[in-house]
Amino acid sequence: MSNTSDALTLGNPHKGAQTRPTRHLGVLGVPIDLGASRRGVDMGPSAVRVAGLDTRLAALGHTVSDSGNIAVEIAETQHFGSRNAHYLDEIADTCTRSAAAVLDILASGRTPLVLGGDHSMAAGTVSGVSEFFRRKGERIGLLWLDAHSDINTPETSPSGNVHGMPLAALLGLGPVTLGSIFHSAPKVAAENTVLIGIRDVDAAESDNLRRAGVRVFTMRDIDERGLRAVMEEALRLVSNGTVGFHVSLDMDWIDPEDAPGVGTPVRGGATYREAHLAMEIVADHGGLLSLEIVEVNPVLDERNRTAELAVELACSAFGKKIL
Repeated sequence: MSNTSDALTLGNPHKGAQTRPTRHLGVLGVPIDLGASRRGVDMGPSAVRVAGLDTRLAALGHTVSDSGNIAVEIAETQHFGSRNAHYLDEIADTCTRSAAAVLDILASGRTPLVLGGDHSMAAGTVSGVSEFFRRKGERIGLLWLDAHSDINTPETSPSGNVHGMPLAALLGLGPVTLGSIFHSAPKVAAENTVLIGIRDVDAAESDNLRRAGVRVFTMRDIDERGLRAVMEEALRLVSNGTVGFHVSLDMDWIDPEDAPGVGTPVRGGATYREAHLAMEIVADHGGLLSLEIVEVNPVLDERNRTAELAVELACSAFGKKIL
């Protein structure tokens, strides 16, 4: 089940820049904002499409098929449910349907590109990818780019916002309704799960991170070691014994100077060029199985800047080069 990463060009990221294989990309929108306190991310998929996603990916030689959006309940029509996990049942239902859609995209030979929506949707996206390869006797890695660790549980969350819980669900820490889509958690092994760029972590989340045993690179690690060294180590971990890896990109991973349209901005994030470099290194590696881009909030954005950056980063992840 080992990946082909050892034969790829991590040592020379510019080699073969013009000969990268094209893909058939399957775009899926998950316009959910039930997992967050600040509303508006339900419009994120539309904002990214308006920013020219299909056209710009097609210009790279890829074939792009857009499956539209998963139907999502809106907060005004629902009761928030439990105070320590708001709208959990509705979110789990959405994630179950999006997981099935992602599985279908993979079964058709396409690479999933999923647009959010708040980060609670990752429980569905990753479940779908994990299930597709589990049925083939293979496992996946998970690269999580975020300002936050999203590893709270209903018992530890100070807010009850489920967009702070998807990684916990995927690793089997709970909540069970999110972690049991298709089959019991964990969806990914802790040793193949890597967080990069976190800088805002609840006290209880620190305990959960240690309990889970995942590898974490904070922004300090990036400052001290440089992003390239961090990415190379991260890709070795997510590829070790796996068929490849999923990338979950929260736009608040990037500094709000460059990505203002997010619900939970935190100063001191990845720069514009660091974000592109991360995606370029992912493309050079060759092991990307699927990509999701979450937490684009047009209500808080400036002239769709964050959605446009999301499109640029998707292009870099799928092979766009400077030369």
